[in-house]
Amino acid sequence: MNEKHILEFKNVCLTYHTKEGETLAVKNLDFFMREGEFMAVIGPSGCGKTTVLSLAAGLLKPSSGEIAVRGENAAKSAGKFGYMLQKDELFPWRTIEKNIVLPLEIKGKNSPENREKALALAKKYGLGDFLNYYPDQLSGGMRQRAALIRTLAPDPEILLLDEPFSALDYQTRLSVCNDVYNIIRCEKKTALLVTHDISEAISLADRILVLSRRPATVVNIHEIGFEDLSPLKRRESAHFSVWFEKLWKELNI
Repeated sequence: MNEKHILEFKNVCLTYHTKEGETLAVKNLDFFMREGEFMAVIGPSGCGKTTVLSLAAGLLKPSSGEIAVRGENAAKSAGKFGYMLQKDELFPWRTIEKNIVLPLEIKGKNSPENREKALALAKKYGLGDFLNYYPDQLSGGMRQRAALIRTLAPDPEILLLDEPFSALDYQTRLSVCNDVYNIIRCEKKTALLVTHDISEAISLADRILVLSRRPATVVNIHEIGFEDLSPLKRRESAHFSVWFEKLWKELNI
């Protein structure tokens, strides 16, 4: 394993065992991520995109192959990941402040210092005036921003994003994508995003990993080359439609 790579999959296979038999879900999955990189994973519906996140986080154990974080077995690195789901999953009976610090409570890290750092993040990214509000008093976009701050609260090294914008309407989605991109860049986090939306992948990622139909294998890995353009600025670029057409064809081979 290359220790310069923050996350690395090496010939990873995963077979599900059921009463009906065996299903090969992932086959010889081979890729790496650089520190500070934003990578998106796209592929046909049901190909196993979310399975990749579960493998990375150690929620699933590969049937064969290796997964490493900074050169060490990923099974020993569960605390280095932050997982953001499709819905914000904020607890409605807890204020935004109490939702944000929840991971610190669960992990036994709710010290005054850690709590202050988490709340400083909330204030830095526009939630300072809403810490005593409840989730149902916030817009969908603000709730998702709160969910991201909650994910960042324990200071994970790698963010795993499982279609985190899919529950939002299109206009809100564009705005929240921009917010999330800026926060992740400013906090210098490494992020692995799973999405079914090609446009979303192009607008956010440094590189895009394209998976095949199940069993999922790597079809291609693309360097997008938009440098530090924001998601909205990328969508205005002449190169955007070129990338969209190229990726669309790969997904529909």
